[in-house]
Amino acid sequence: MSNRRSFLKKSLLGSSLILPSGLASASASFFKKSLSEKQKPLILSTWEHGMPANDRAWEVLMQSDNIVDAVEEGVKVTELDMDNLSVGLQGLPDREGIPTLDASIMKGDGSCGTVAFVRQVRHPISLARKVMDETPHVMLAGEGARQFAIAQGFPMEEETLSPRAEEMYQEWKIESKYKPIINIENHDTIGMIGIGADGKMAGSCTTSGLAFKMHGRVGDSPIIGAGLYVDDEVGAATATGLGESIIRICGSFLIVELMRQGRTPQEACEEAVKRLVAKNSKDIKDIQAGFLAVNKDGEYGAYAVHPGFNFAKHHQTDKSLVDSKSWFK
Repeated sequence: MSNRRSFLKKSLLGSSLILPSGLASASASFFKKSLSEKQKPLILSTWEHGMPANDRAWEVLMQSDNIVDAVEEGVKVTELDMDNLSVGLQGLPDREGIPTLDASIMKGDGSCGTVAFVRQVRHPISLARKVMDETPHVMLAGEGARQFAIAQGFPMEEETLSPRAEEMYQEWKIESKYKPIINIENHDTIGMIGIGADGKMAGSCTTSGLAFKMHGRVGDSPIIGAGLYVDDEVGAATATGLGESIIRICGSFLIVELMRQGRTPQEACEEAVKRLVAKNSKDIKDIQAGFLAVNKDGEYGAYAVHPGFNFAKHHQTDKSLVDSKSWFK
């Protein structure tokens, strides 16, 4: 399986930075601002696929001034990306050859909705939004989530693998061994967090989960406080990587609480990774996890276990793909 992130060795000030139209004359000194620079409105999302997702989120935010709509519509782009094998129905399946999806969405006032182990739904993030908006519950799972989707008018997609997922699944079946491989597209959730000009915050997270996982496995993405947490009074955080390691430390909630205690987003992400490494020391060489955070003032930060994690940042004066620092060098 090829590593689609070989480009990460490129300089941040090289081709990974793209200026929006009309801003070509912006001063190069802008790009030297530290992660502590206060910026809002601001959209952040995990990985390379966050760039087109952020484009859509920014467009929605500028049109509607609704940060919740923005983070939902943004990650829907990734859910339909046929080149992405870790998000959406085209993602790599479980051991039974079935793609099962997880998603969550959260507002800064504490409202949230999630779906887990859901099948045949093209946009699980929109189903999670329906759980938040239309039910008294936070999470629906499995067949119950699918039935709710039908009741809400979601079309049920044919349960077939995408061509690339089918090819990789057949290759995997030859030995049927499972071992996470860091920075390879088998657990690269997209998590998106944002803050509007009015200070309101929201986040979203969606994934097809670990490739070739046990049927029924659920990761951190639909678990509020693990893969995603948002609080208008403090900030927001999202996670990506091996979900089990993130769940063990309630990663996103931990980061928000550290920010509540006065840590910067960068400091909070670094502390979360420190704790994750300590809790998973036996297998840490095989575990990649990354965190992304923003506080209510628009300061942001990111940190990962191993090199290779990056994130997309969209602000009114630039958009860029940024390489995160990491615990191991």
